[in-house]
This record gives sequence, structure tokens and C-alpha cells, in this order.
Amino acid sequence: MGEANYKKLIVWRKADELAKLIYKETKNFPKEELYGITSQLRRAAISVPTNIVEGYARNSQNELKRFMSIALGSLAETEYLIEFCHDLEFYSQDVYLKIQNLRQEVGKLLWKFYQYLV
Repeated sequence: MGEANYKKLIVWRKADELAKLIYKETKNFPKEELYGITSQLRRAAISVPTNIVEGYARNSQNELKRFMSIALGSLAETEYLIEFCHDLEFYSQDVYLKIQNLRQEVGKLLWKFYQYLV
């Protein structure tokens, strides 16, 4: 495994891309939500790639599997928050679809990776 190997993973690259997209798009959220939904969505989204990194840094198959499970949970939280923000019309339909498509891709990749570890 090793610390730098996570950068070779497509799932990490896509999760990183999703987190950055969410950070970018939440800049336009209502200012009164900065410490509410904006912060919550950002934390959930950034948790996915950071758990992949932390799992790899542990140099243990069991630890990697555990952190991938945490990443899956964070991705589920991200999914709900993306939909919640869409319902509140915090971003356009086009932005929502872009985020949702990338989230679905990350979900498929992360699930396949997790199953590989189990």
C-alpha cells in the first residue's frame, strides 16, 4: 500500500474531484448557511477522499477496508445533502446534475473497491 499509492486510484481521483466541485459550488450558497448546510456538505464531501488517504496510510488491509466503509458512509451523507440543497434551490439544475453524476460515479467506484477488499 503506502501513502502515495492512493493517488493512483481512480476512485480517489474522482472523490477528490467531487469534493473540489462541491467546495466550488457551495461558495454561492446563502451566507447565512456558511456554518450550517454549507459546512456540513463540505465536511461530508471532503471526508470521502481523506478517508481513502488515511486508510492507505495505515498500511493494513483491515484498516483500509474500515476506512473505505467510513468513506461510503460519508458519501451517503453527501448524497442526502446534495439532494437537500437541490430541494432548497441552492444551485441550478445543471449544477445539481453535474454534482449528482460525479457522486454516482464515485459511489460505483468506491463500492467496487470496498467489495474488492472484502
